[in-house]
Amino acid sequence: MTNAQLYLSTNDFIAGIKAVASRFDTASYPQQNLPADDWTLLTRAGVLLPTLPREYGGRDSHVEMCRVVEAISEYNLPLGMYVTVITGVALRPIALWASDEAKREVLPQYAGGDPMVAGFASTEPGCGSAMSGMTTTFEEAGDGFRIRGRKHWQAFSSSAHWWLVSAKNDDRGREYGYFIVKRSEGFRTLQPYEPLGLKVIDYGLNEIDAVVPRHRRIQADGRNLKPMVEMLMASRAMMAAMGCGFLRRLSREAHAYADRRRIGPGPQSAIRFVRYRLAAIDTSYTICAALNDFLQTELDMKSDMLGAFPAVQAIKTVATERMLSAAHHYQQLAGGEGYRCGSPTNISAQAFLDARVYTIFDGTNDLLSQQLTEYCLARTDGLPLSKFLAEWPLTASAITAQGLDLGFLDRDLRQEHLVLAGRAIGYAFAIGQVMRWAGRPGADAGRARAAIEFLKADIAGVATEFGLLSSGVLGIEDGAVPPPAGARFSRSVPVPATAPAEA
Repeated sequence: MTNAQLYLSTNDFIAGIKAVASRFDTASYPQQNLPADDWTLLTRAGVLLPTLPREYGGRDSHVEMCRVVEAISEYNLPLGMYVTVITGVALRPIALWASDEAKREVLPQYAGGDPMVAGFASTEPGCGSAMSGMTTTFEEAGDGFRIRGRKHWQAFSSSAHWWLVSAKNDDRGREYGYFIVKRSEGFRTLQPYEPLGLKVIDYGLNEIDAVVPRHRRIQADGRNLKPMVEMLMASRAMMAAMGCGFLRRLSREAHAYADRRRIGPGPQSAIRFVRYRLAAIDTSYTICAALNDFLQTELDMKSDMLGAFPAVQAIKTVATERMLSAAHHYQQLAGGEGYRCGSPTNISAQAFLDARVYTIFDGTNDLLSQQLTEYCLARTDGLPLSKFLAEWPLTASAITAQGLDLGFLDRDLRQEHLVLAGRAIGYAFAIGQVMRWAGRPGADAGRARAAIEFLKADIAGVATEFGLLSSGVLGIEDGAVPPPAGARFSRSVPVPATAPAEA
């Protein structure tokens, strides 16, 4: 990294990132944990600079954070996640909410081009998405805090130099805290994990027994988990940027593969169902491009994102579904060669393995879909859910313009219905974003129409699943039981002051 990088135009800066990212092409780069020397190539190209405030040597740009991840993901999707975790999950909260003393201590280390890595330690053995069940604790110790517990499935379990660690204290009622911990202070790896995909990232089981100075506690409300929810907003939203880059490549390569491959007298691409699969891949790319446009122009990772909760939940679930769906279509087109890692003709096997985890990490899509429905239900003010969605800014344009019928949502909703309803809400949001994207100069109206039709079919599929549930497939009689009086929404769902209190 050089000082000159701080004064480049955005386009020139991103061009430099792309030039280095091309060395990590999934088709040729080894499936292994990223060596420090290789990470140095990227840090010296400036991949961390958009996240850092200017006073700490950064470029301080939300748009560039998105574009860096999009550019890298086109060459290597796991590497896009690598950068996202360090920038959007670990360094962003420090830049936003840490004390000035902690910022001065940590952030300049990530501006100099050294191969520094930072992670966020939250998930624990026996405690996945229900973070209120964490067992890692903190207590006052002299002029600081002692943190003890175990965490696992942290990106960079063995390699991060600094950690943002979540913990709790029950001495005076439940209190949550977030602390900046240096590995050498008492963060060690007990066991490495072997993931199916995302091989560039190291995962494992970690033990923490560290004492940190008081100034390294993040300034966040400790009464609930809202700060942790906010800290995950950026990485969930960045799924749109990762998906956009990844699917641009898959679309390009799937078409080229189908045009090259001969089936009888003609190319594979002449087969009509092959053309359908190619259209499905193209559609997924279009949807993620529209979501990425919304991310870059309507959201801001440089400020508190909790107000964007519903949009981010929809972005994460829809974008990651499209990534996995497109990877599956590509693998089917490649046939047996598509099941071969390291195939000289395609990357579909690795693409599928890498995309698979995206619907699970950063909150499973089932959970996030349920929370999206709960968010809406907390604001209906007595209206049927379909009526609320017809007036809600995030879905109204799609419902009106496309004549969407969401009346099947107007019933008492059990937990299984909440998950499915959230999917439908996410698809309606995505339709609105495709419509918005279609109005951009140079946008392909045909691509937009196809994307909207696929999303409408997804909504119809949810309606069919509602009917399937009514048939008794779960082995219980139909007729949803309303929640008990005073029922509470999930802890991670921002609710209005007039809504039922959180658990």
